[in-house]
Order: sequence, then structure tokens, then C-alpha cells
Amino acid sequence: MAMVMDLGFLSYDDYSAMDAVTTTTTTTTSTTTTTTSSTDEGCNWNDWSPVVDWEALSGDQEDFQNLIDSMIDENNVVLQQSIRPSYVHEEYNNQSPEYNMATDEDSKGLRLIHLLMAAAEAMAGANKCRELARVILVRLKELVSPTDGTNMERLAAYFTDALQALLDTAAGGAKHALGGGEHHRSDVLAAFQLLQDMSPYVKFGHFTANQAILEAVAHDRRVHIVDYDIMEGIQWASLMQALVSRKDGPPAPHLRITAVSRSGAGRRSFGTIQETGRRLTAFAASIGQPFSFHQCRLDVDETFRPSSLKLVRGEALIINCMLHLPHFNYRAPDSITSFLSGAKTLNPRLITLVEEEMAPTSDGGFVGRFMDSLHHFSTVYDSLEAGFPMQSRARALVERVFLGPRIMGSLARIYRARDEEGGYSWGQWLGAVGFRPVSISFANHCQAKLLLGLYNDGYRVEELTTNKLVLGWKSRRLLSASIWTSQDSDL
Repeated sequence: MAMVMDLGFLSYDDYSAMDAVTTTTTTTTSTTTTTTSSTDEGCNWNDWSPVVDWEALSGDQEDFQNLIDSMIDENNVVLQQSIRPSYVHEEYNNQSPEYNMATDEDSKGLRLIHLLMAAAEAMAGANKCRELARVILVRLKELVSPTDGTNMERLAAYFTDALQALLDTAAGGAKHALGGGEHHRSDVLAAFQLLQDMSPYVKFGHFTANQAILEAVAHDRRVHIVDYDIMEGIQWASLMQALVSRKDGPPAPHLRITAVSRSGAGRRSFGTIQETGRRLTAFAASIGQPFSFHQCRLDVDETFRPSSLKLVRGEALIINCMLHLPHFNYRAPDSITSFLSGAKTLNPRLITLVEEEMAPTSDGGFVGRFMDSLHHFSTVYDSLEAGFPMQSRARALVERVFLGPRIMGSLARIYRARDEEGGYSWGQWLGAVGFRPVSISFANHCQAKLLLGLYNDGYRVEELTTNKLVLGWKSRRLLSASIWTSQDSDL
């Protein structure tokens, strides 16, 4: 069945007014919130997904050596030997238009890249020397700021801070959290809205997954979605509107969402998900969508127990797994493996998976992976600048709240891993354990292209396999959405 979701621009305006008071029942195993006939007039979820009127939206090695030499004060640094990095990422040394243009700005950007490479090499490369790493980082801190300067300068500032944190931790200093410090809730909400306005990162995954869900449950009367990381629940507002507004097929099915919560995150995480459930419940009631909300806690070690889910015969079971998007919390591979393995035993109708598209793990150890990470985040920075080229304060907020902590956590993990197994492709993992791919529909592909048409023309969509759409910026893949089903499903 060809159907395309109404693509809406989700707004956090008057977010605090959405604190609807709904009936919440807590038991030892789950929390359930059910719609009532009353609607909180202060809830503005209706403003989150308005229908879009598509008709109306029409350097070389010797220079590098001289650079390092110029940084080192011979009176203060014991190490006088020549330092040359053993790993140099080819994409930064070729005469590419992105980094080697003969302008002062690009020349400084290339210099910063070389300094970052040298610091990473001094920390964990063949010529390991922490004293030299400290000298390089001191020099970098003099050159960059996370709030001022070009994209490369701001990006280098966050990478410098991340390397400094690793160096301090290795020297016995305070241990830095993988995700960075906590931010005020208002900053997080504002940064999230800006991220949506500046780029299609959030909507691309949500809308591709939602369209696949709509097509899979077109004739079902009850639908149960198990969401691995519900966050603010913003994905489901547009799905509800699509369910109640479809012109053919049966009336809107009863929608039940079970949000997976982390036991180790404590009461704050549990309470945040409860708040999300209240807002979703109030929104569902306001548009006439039959709805109920549950929670399912992971064990303390983040193991998922399928038996903890409340399943109802006759429901179409959907597994939704959004991973490591810019605004998402980090989830360890063991936790993801446990969740997807447990989901397999439930014989779900559909599995929707969204994940980052990172470059293949480099053989260059920490330094190689460091450069891969630098390249990935430089692409993200470039795309965000194209989204809001004149809004420097807006970009700075998104970078501080989301990207800075992501960089800090990313480098901490690859430094800790060293030569151990690197990145994961969860789509490949699903195929390897027996899930079957579900072809992306023509309508879904068209929807993705329509969405990208609202943003800078540097974004592109690619159908990598029959069941996978990839969001890219210029020549770089950023994230993908893939659709799967279990071997025994009748889909």
C-alpha cells in the first residue's frame, strides 16, 4: 500500500505547557498510562506535526615537521628528538578542496589537523610521549575556542578538550564521563529544536521508520511498539497523526508503546520516561488516537529480559531501535546486543533500525580511529553550518550540548579500546543472526527525498540495499535507516 506520512516540523515551543496530568499506575514490573476522554488544554503536541504543504515548499611532511619544531621550546621540553606521525590520514594530505586551498583560513585548518594528529600520535602512537602531547595541547588551546572561529577551529577545540581529558585521566586525574557534563533542560530542548531546524538528522530516521511501520500495520487493529530509547517521544506524535488521518483501511488501531528504561540511570531516567508517557497520552487523546503507554526496565547490567514485556495476543509487535544519533545517549554494544537478541525471540512483525554510518574501522590503532572520528565530525559540522550559516550562536549551542559530549565520549571509547574490535554495523548483525530484510517502499524513498528537499542541497539520500536508506552529506555517509523482520513473520 502506497502511503506517505505527513512530514511535520516538530516544535518545542511552550514545551513546559505540555505537563498534562494523566492517570498513571505503577506496578513492580511496569508503568502504564492510558488515554482518558479529557484533554489537557495546555498540551501543545498538536503543534508538533502540522501538515507540510509540499506545493508551497518548492601540506607535506617537511612542513609538518617544521610546525612541530616551531611549537617546542627547547628550554622547557626535555625531548629533543624528531617527532613524525606514523599514521597520516590520506584524505587530509591529498590536495583536496576541503582542506588544502591556499587561503589563510584553510591553511590554519590544515595546521590544526596536523597538530591534532601529532597530539594523538604522542598519546598512543609509535613515538608515544605524554610530555610532548601536553605541549601540543597547550599550543592548541592557544589557537582555538569552542565558541569562536571557523568550523575547523571550533571542532579542534572540542577534540583538544577530549584529548586533554584522556591525558589527565591516564595521568591519574579525575575521570571524565563519556558523555560530558549535564546541561540544563532548557538548553537541551532548545538545542534539539535547532538541530531539527538545521539538519534532517532527526526527521530522516524517524520518518523512514514511521513510514515502514504504517505500511506494515495497515490492516491491524492493535499495534505494540517497543522503543529502545524513547527520549522525548517526539517520533510518535507524527505516527499518531498519520494513523488517525489515513483515508483507507480500518479506523486507527489501538497503539501501545513500551519504552525501555535503564535501571542504572536511576529515578531521573524513570521519571523522564513517565513524563514522556504523560505527554504522549495527552496528545493521543487530543486527536482521538486510542493509546496506552508502558515502561520496561533493563536489568542493572542493561540486560533485556523479553519476559518483562506485557504482550497481548493479536497485537502487531514492532521493535524500534534508534542508535547514537547526535542527541541520543550512548548505549554500550552489549546492551544493544541483549535488546536485539531478546527481541528476536518475540517474533516481531517489524524491526526499524537507525544508526550512524561510520567509516570502516581503520588499522591505524588509536591514531587511525581518531582521524576517522575527526573526519566524521568535520562532516557533521560542515552540514550544520550550511543549515544555519549566519546563526553562530545557534550552532554553538548545538555543538556544546550535543556534539562536544559526543566527541568526548567517542574518543574515550576508541582510546580505551585501542586495538580491540572497533565499530559495529548493527544492520549487518541483524542479518547475521537471522532477521530478514524488508524492502524500502517507493513511497518511503520518495518521502526521504522530499524531506531532504527542505534542507541544503548538500544532503543526499542513497538506497544502499533494498532495505536500507542512507543519509549523506556530499560524499560522506552520516546515518542509515534499515527495515527488518523475523524469519517466522508473515510480513
